Amino acid sequence: MLAPAAEHESSAPRATNLRTRPGMENRRSMREPFAARLHFVTRVTDRIQTYVIIKVFRRYFERAPGWVLLTTRGRKTGLPREVLLPCERFREGLIIISTYGRRSNWIRNIERDSAVTVTCAGWSLNACAKIIDDLETKRSLVSAHPFFPLAPVIPINTIHVTLLRPVTIALLRWWVASRPVVMIRLPLPSSAQAVSA
Repeated sequence: MLAPAAEHESSAPRATNLRTRPGMENRRSMREPFAARLHFVTRVTDRIQTYVIIKVFRRYFERAPGWVLLTTRGRKTGLPREVLLPCERFREGLIIISTYGRRSNWIRNIERDSAVTVTCAGWSLNACAKIIDDLETKRSLVSAHPFFPLAPVIPINTIHVTLLRPVTIALLRWWVASRPVVMIRLPLPSSAQAVSA
């Protein structure tokens, strides 16, 4: 009687990775971008961004087009973590592309807890973030909502989404091949809280 049980166990597929979660298949097939190897630089730049740029220019970035102050919950501490990121906003929400792939701390925080707070366009909103790894979905999102993440300021972004739109879309479609895209769905405006003046 023991032999059939042993035979049944050997024919069952073995789990090679106990940490596998649903949706990890696409993540494994997505190769890591070169910039992910440079993520160590953010140990310095994050401090500069947090203690200098955000504190000094907070009022500007709260309202500036092409930027979002994203607050996540720390995956280890549970404390709020705020980061300034380039984004593309549209009626249903906004999209953000992670330059450093899965090594970005804010991406790893969203993997743990998808509840975020978004401060942009003069509003502070609670929202839900979704990390998108499917290549076709990412490409359709950046094709529908192109932006220039390297310089999200109005004059440069306007040129890239009008005159240089085909080039910008081609660049973004290539850029997202090895990077996750985060889609943040915003609640209806009636539930928004205006940023205090």
